[in-house]
Amino acid sequence: MTDLLTTEEYKAIAAGLDLPTQAFIDGSFRPAISGKTFDSINPATGTVLAKIAACDAADVDFAVGKARDAFEDGRWSRLHPRERKEVLIRLAKLIGRNARELAVLESLDSGKTIFDCETVDVPETVNCLMWHAELIDKIYDQVAPASDNHIAMIVREPVGVVGLVLPWNFPLLMLAWKIGPALASGCSIIVKPAMETSLSALRIAELAMEAGVPAGVFNVLPGGGAEVGEPIGRHMDIDAVSFTGSTATGRRFLRYASESNLKEVPLEMRGKNPAIVLDDAENLDRVAAHIVNGAFWNMGENCSAASRLIVQSGVKDALMSRILAHVREWPMGDPLDPVNRVGALVSQAHFDKVSSYLTAGPEVLLGGTAKDGFVEPTILEIDARDARQLREEIFGPVLCVLTVGSYDEAIALANVTEYGLAASIFSSNVKRAIRGARAIRAGTVTVNSFGEGDISTPFGGSKQSGFGGRDNGIHAHDQYTQLKTIRVDLADDADEAV
Repeated sequence: MTDLLTTEEYKAIAAGLDLPTQAFIDGSFRPAISGKTFDSINPATGTVLAKIAACDAADVDFAVGKARDAFEDGRWSRLHPRERKEVLIRLAKLIGRNARELAVLESLDSGKTIFDCETVDVPETVNCLMWHAELIDKIYDQVAPASDNHIAMIVREPVGVVGLVLPWNFPLLMLAWKIGPALASGCSIIVKPAMETSLSALRIAELAMEAGVPAGVFNVLPGGGAEVGEPIGRHMDIDAVSFTGSTATGRRFLRYASESNLKEVPLEMRGKNPAIVLDDAENLDRVAAHIVNGAFWNMGENCSAASRLIVQSGVKDALMSRILAHVREWPMGDPLDPVNRVGALVSQAHFDKVSSYLTAGPEVLLGGTAKDGFVEPTILEIDARDARQLREEIFGPVLCVLTVGSYDEAIALANVTEYGLAASIFSSNVKRAIRGARAIRAGTVTVNSFGEGDISTPFGGSKQSGFGGRDNGIHAHDQYTQLKTIRVDLADDADEAV
């Protein structure tokens, strides 16, 4: 585990950071063509960190042109897989060497705790890039069943120029989830970070150039959704857009694609994820620790957060007493204090949204206080099955508790949602747990734990949580490649005569 510094040491690093503020296009930092900027705000203090280039459609056109040139001349797309692997391994190592700087940068920009940035986000970013780099020369193409007179090869080719539209909740890690397989596949990329969290993507682009990614292959355009996101979605020379974010914005990208060049649009969107605890669950202390981690990790700003606890009545009281005890291990405060596990919400607008769910209605079992950008871990007891807190993704540190009488009722409630991203089920009966996992409509279901799988397992959802592709695992490369059939006629002249 990473050795953490003191708050004073982290603040000294923060004071010495040289923050990237310009767009990164064709291998260098550039101001927006319009000259406009926007403020990047530290959500924990409300102070302006930097003025970032505010790109628009003109910058998108310029970057796409450079990315297309790079793709077509093959400076990256036609490199031997081993050469791309070596470059991405160098990038992963450079991120590792700059891990502390990146962790502080991420914490300042997003409000995430330095504890999470140091122990999860940066190490997992390195691991993700290294994993996809090592996979590059290990994915084999195929040969179809052949006759004596023909052979048919099925080969993967990079899809082309790809837009990568990022969320603000895991800026560095979601960047890695997308650039790892996209660059490994040979694509040129246009990254649009969230306006709230642009800094780490810009810094990684700079490190990518240092690692040897050619100019034009890795471009980063900060700016608003209307100014940058929509032009990316509608651009006739972008071949695919991989999007992670809200369902409402995902719908817009589908519309942009339908009204332009029918580009591919894999989507990973919202979740309202259940954690089912049955009467026969074992080791309730461990179960409680998983539930608390699932609900409050990253301030609940997590699409796979365990936001709905569905607990069978026979075990509820014993479980809740343990949950309340474990929440004490999650102090809230200054994100640069490594003791804290709960930091600031990413923006004032998001703070206002999350706070609106804490109004009168459900019984507050714990917490409920929201002030100055921070929302303390909150547990709500909810009886009304149609309560807003149960239907909508809160995306904050709020756990909703529902009591049920049976296994069947628990499974039915788990599926009463328009989303289908993740779920957990806790039971000592393996057959029952697996039957439950099969019955729950979600892309990832964990048994006797909270989690999303790991880099080797595909991550994505069903229903309004998304479709069209998966992040992580070998399957992530499917988003960034096209299959081509090459059929070769082997018949000689004598065969033809016959």
